[in-house]
Amino acid sequence: MGNCHTVGPNEALVVSGGCCGSDQKTYIVGGWAWAWWLISDIQRITLEIMTLQPKCEDVETAEGVAITVTGVAQVKVMTENELLGYACEQFLGKSVVEIKSVILQTLEGHLRAILGTLTVEQIYQDRDKFAILVREVAAPDVGRMGIEILSFTIKDVYDKVQYLSSLGKTQTAAVQRDADIGVAEAERDAGIREAECKKEMMDVKFLADTKMADSKRELEMQKASFNQEVNTKKAEAQLAYELQAAKEQQKIRLEEIEIEVVQRKKQITIEEKEIDRTDKELIATVKRPAEAEAYKMQQLAEGQKIKKVLMAQAEAEKIRCLGEAEAGSIEVVGKAEAEKMRLKAEAYLQYGEAAKTALVLEALPKIAGKVAAPLAKTNEIVILSGDGSRVTGEVNRLLAELPVSINALTGVDLTKIPLLQKMTGQNSQTAI
Repeated sequence: MGNCHTVGPNEALVVSGGCCGSDQKTYIVGGWAWAWWLISDIQRITLEIMTLQPKCEDVETAEGVAITVTGVAQVKVMTENELLGYACEQFLGKSVVEIKSVILQTLEGHLRAILGTLTVEQIYQDRDKFAILVREVAAPDVGRMGIEILSFTIKDVYDKVQYLSSLGKTQTAAVQRDADIGVAEAERDAGIREAECKKEMMDVKFLADTKMADSKRELEMQKASFNQEVNTKKAEAQLAYELQAAKEQQKIRLEEIEIEVVQRKKQITIEEKEIDRTDKELIATVKRPAEAEAYKMQQLAEGQKIKKVLMAQAEAEKIRCLGEAEAGSIEVVGKAEAEKMRLKAEAYLQYGEAAKTALVLEALPKIAGKVAAPLAKTNEIVILSGDGSRVTGEVNRLLAELPVSINALTGVDLTKIPLLQKMTGQNSQTAI
């Protein structure tokens, strides 16, 4: 039987011993291990950082000056199995204080050895290099103990014979002297430099103003170019938007048209079915009765037709007989009229102009009647004139123009008729 042992990441567990006299050792860092009762040994060693403060008092340097140096070192046990085994062989069972004491003595020994090879100035002025040197020299020795030096720094360097302070005073005086010289030279150079700087400032200011003006001009030009590009892009975007909107509207319209077409096709199908139904209904309710009625009417019309044909034939025979009788009478009358006209023509031929005049005179009353027909509907005619004799003159003038009108209508010159010549002459004298 045995127990299960656990350990944290800041410790190492060492299990030694085992069955059948085994000398195997197991190192566990931040884990667990099984240990048999009575035949296995369990030990722990810390892996935490240990802070050491090595101090070497009155150690003579290469120049024989006794100084005291203090430092700070950070060390820890290494976790590699081989190096951890070295640390366990040398420090297992010891307390942390005892481990620190061993490592501290080793570091102080190396620190004393290195101090004897350097001057005070080297130690004081380049502490980092001195600390690195100590770390490099001491690292192999403490490494063989399974210890790693994480850091080593020099904390303080001082002496009891005022060597460092004297060195500091000499250095301070030299520095003060150099500082005064430097101040004077600096003031001189400052004046020269100030004038040069003013000149350079003016040059730079002028150049900066010029560049600023150029930059401003380029900026304005760039802004104008950008604005033009932006406006162009906006216009293109607006046109593209409107075009896309129009396309979308067109697509929507096409879809609406397709929907309307589908609806109309469905409506047409429904209407066609309704038409078929209506046709069938009309055939059943109207056409068939109408055909029967039409057949009936056809038969009745045939009877009426035969009746009318017979009556028309009788009427036609009657009209033919009446027409033949009337034609005979018209023929007799026409022959009589023709004979009458022949005799009149012979008489006109015999009497010549007198016959024509007689015909004209016979026609004059008819012409006068036609001319006077509108006047028959006139109740009263008023002739406005300031002179009473002028009315008579107007009447005579009308009578005088009458033969000219008759000649234009009939070709007969009434002025050659003696009676009319006499009447016309009297009228002319009266008018005078």
